[in-house]
Amino acid sequence: GPARPLHPGRLRAGSARSACKGGIVVKLRLTETGVEVAAEDLAPLLELDPSDLRRQMRDGAVTTRYEVGQDADAGRFRVTFQSADWRVRFTCASDGTVLKRLRNRRGG
Repeated sequence: GPARPLHPGRLRAGSARSACKGGIVVKLRLTETGVEVAAEDLAPLLELDPSDLRRQMRDGAVTTRYEVGQDADAGRFRVTFQSADWRVRFTCASDGTVLKRLRNRRGG
């Protein structure tokens, strides 16, 4: 389906809590305007400090893509955060429970 970009400054702690492989706990919350995630949870996955993550999101250096599942994926959403070096994608249930996490290094 079509992707909707999130507001670049939307970094607030959510209420849903899900453990990901590697021991990092990420909290995601679906809102009317997109997905909220705490910078303190996301920053380590992008190898950034939380303050650097916030700044890079404001400046557009870290981008966000939000997709709502359709057909067989109805009731799920996917959010991808991309920095210069890393791409992190969460596939989540409608309540924010992380079903799958994909993290890979960009470029070479």
